[in-house]
Amino acid sequence: MSRHKLTRRHGKIALFIDGPNLHATGKAVGLKIDFRRLLAEFQAMGAVLRAFYYSAVAEENEFFSVRPLLDWLDYNGYAVVTKPMKEFVDAAGGRKTKGNMDVELAVDAMEMAGSVDQIVLFSGDAVFCPLVAALQRRGVRVSVVSSMSCNPPMIAGDLRRQADAFLDLNDLRTRVGQ
Repeated sequence: MSRHKLTRRHGKIALFIDGPNLHATGKAVGLKIDFRRLLAEFQAMGAVLRAFYYSAVAEENEFFSVRPLLDWLDYNGYAVVTKPMKEFVDAAGGRKTKGNMDVELAVDAMEMAGSVDQIVLFSGDAVFCPLVAALQRRGVRVSVVSSMSCNPPMIAGDLRRQADAFLDLNDLRTRVGQ
């Protein structure tokens, strides 16, 4: 199985981080992300115009473990995009929460397409295949960061094939891990 490498060419780059997906991938490969080092890694590849981090958050009066991270990211070079989680009752009568940020990420990526040479998507969700294809049609190179180093793989095969480049998060361990 071949792995594609990100291009180390200079150009304008935007990072799009699906926060919950990156967290799950890091957990699956046993890696805690150092977001300062992650940003520096991609700044070494080109001019990072924006580094977006997407996450749904619990209501303001509730403690939510991601809040300290979101605050840190907001003050340290990331554009944090959030929305409130929705609470609902499932078919079995249990209380559940939902907070999908896929549409927000896709809209922002399409808006940035005319300003960048490369987009780096941190997600393994196949739902992003149409977004990647649309960005490519606009001439943007799309790299995807996820993992195949765990069982099951965190990257959907369709997304890996659609991307111009794939980088396994596990391969970044020494450069972006804590």
